[in-house]
Amino acid sequence: KHATSASIVHIPSMAIPASIHFASALQRHRRVGAAAWLLLAVATWSGLCFLRDAAGPSLLRAPPAAASSISKLSSPLVAASASIRGRAARRPASTLQRAASVTEAAPLPLVVAEGEPNTPSFRLSFLSPASRAKLSPWHDVPLNTEVPTEKWMVTEIPRLTKAKMEIATKEEHNPIAQDVKDGKLRDYHGPIYWNYGCFPQTWEDPSVEHPELGVLGDNDPLDVVEIGRITHQPGDIRRVKVLGALAMIDSGELDWKIFAIDCEDPLASELHSMGDLEALLPEVVAGIREWFRWYKLPDGKALNEFGFGGRALSTNEALAVIDETHEAWKKLRSQDDSLAGGLWTGRR
Repeated sequence: KHATSASIVHIPSMAIPASIHFASALQRHRRVGAAAWLLLAVATWSGLCFLRDAAGPSLLRAPPAAASSISKLSSPLVAASASIRGRAARRPASTLQRAASVTEAAPLPLVVAEGEPNTPSFRLSFLSPASRAKLSPWHDVPLNTEVPTEKWMVTEIPRLTKAKMEIATKEEHNPIAQDVKDGKLRDYHGPIYWNYGCFPQTWEDPSVEHPELGVLGDNDPLDVVEIGRITHQPGDIRRVKVLGALAMIDSGELDWKIFAIDCEDPLASELHSMGDLEALLPEVVAGIREWFRWYKLPDGKALNEFGFGGRALSTNEALAVIDETHEAWKKLRSQDDSLAGGLWTGRR
């Protein structure tokens, strides 16, 4: 709030980067091994480069207090490297074809890569394993499980990556593709530190105004931030436990961020609510909030805001948001594509 413009950003005026919040949490709870802290060190340096790119030459002229702040920012990560243990798991991704990862035995969709990676033509399509017919990760993957607090998540962006992959809501069968803006592939300016994706069979209705916040939905599936240590791959379908939510307001639109943990993650047995998350990993909660607050600043955009005073909503409140957006999706699916504002719903 102290920055005079989007092009002049001084380190002391900024909130602690998400990478440091996350590193402090890892230091405190000793969840990740040496390989992971090395990745986090690289991610933190990328975050500082992100600030450098946002500030331009002004960062080089930062006052002495700025240098002190940078030193203070790096110290939790150094301390974390000496105390954390275990190993972060990462599963290899096939460049041609692989089964979507799910925690139950079922006829699962196949995820097939089409086109060249890192090009506008690249797509991850979902196929029926029996007929090889194309499926939609938005409309054909289920949302609910037999456990009310556990849902299916479609991963779009793996943790510690920058490519802005997302379900193409206006394309036939809704493949996953890298977002394109002004003719260029879109990347975050620094890596996102958590697995990021969406809940299938949900929709934030742009015609409905939130009764308390007075803003409309963003016309997309409901976003999920999965906080575990298992690195997902684009197109993974994972069973996650819902923990809470943030009501982010992006360019005047409501863009919910649901906190969740992969049910296969070792931490899942300790996290059952937003209260548990704030008690065990408060730095992660703050880190997610600040990452999403600042990430568009280098594009010359304003900081994102948060409803409810930035408070993280409870598990029950998050589940109510999921139910509401699921009902909105049902309404969307009940009408022809010609009435869906360009969204592909699979109905003609």
